[in-house]
Amino acid sequence: MNVLILQNVTSEGPGTMADHLAAAKASFTIIDLEQGQFLPAIDAYTHLIIMGGPMAVYEMDRTPYLWAEAKFIEKAVKAGKHVLGVCLGAQMLAHALGARVYPGGAKEIGWYDVDLTDDGMTDPCMAGLAVTGTRTAKVFQWHGDTFDLPEGAVRLASSGLYPNQAFRYSDRVYALQFHIEVTPAIVHGWLRNEKGIDFPLIDTRSQEIYGPYRKRAEAFYRAFFGI
Repeated sequence: MNVLILQNVTSEGPGTMADHLAAAKASFTIIDLEQGQFLPAIDAYTHLIIMGGPMAVYEMDRTPYLWAEAKFIEKAVKAGKHVLGVCLGAQMLAHALGARVYPGGAKEIGWYDVDLTDDGMTDPCMAGLAVTGTRTAKVFQWHGDTFDLPEGAVRLASSGLYPNQAFRYSDRVYALQFHIEVTPAIVHGWLRNEKGIDFPLIDTRSQEIYGPYRKRAEAFYRAFFGI
């Protein structure tokens, strides 16, 4: 196994995902596109992870490296690599698979419930995110954009605000609109200067939720990476 992780901005790294890979002694490389690091050849990697960022897929001219990244993701999917997109990464995956990405009706910032579909409850990766005894996953969100479900993809989770919260394409490609990689410290760092939110409440919820949330994230990682 050799995992390639793409950071769209320096502040949004792989979090607990990198911790999981390191504990399993798996080989992984992080490329920080915001810092001008170049995309390597995908052939040397078995897995591709695309992290989040504040930029919009439909405004790529403002962030030119997204053009090359989109082509890179498309190539990885066609090559049969295991691919996971998180937040912006999910939107980039949807775009690479031919779906529309656009502004949503409202922002989701903080801890929200998403409902797993029937396919989500039977999916080997997604099912691990559900709170025991329910079809619900409590997840951390920080986005205002959304996407249409790509042709051939399977919806795995939805919410009242955003029907496409997660999807699977083939048996190797996953997109999550939400962040499973966060820790309380990461959430604190991201949101401490965010306007229009109840930051103390979100901070408290992060501390309360983190223990079981980390276990559910680990269940997803084990299924996705196979380690």
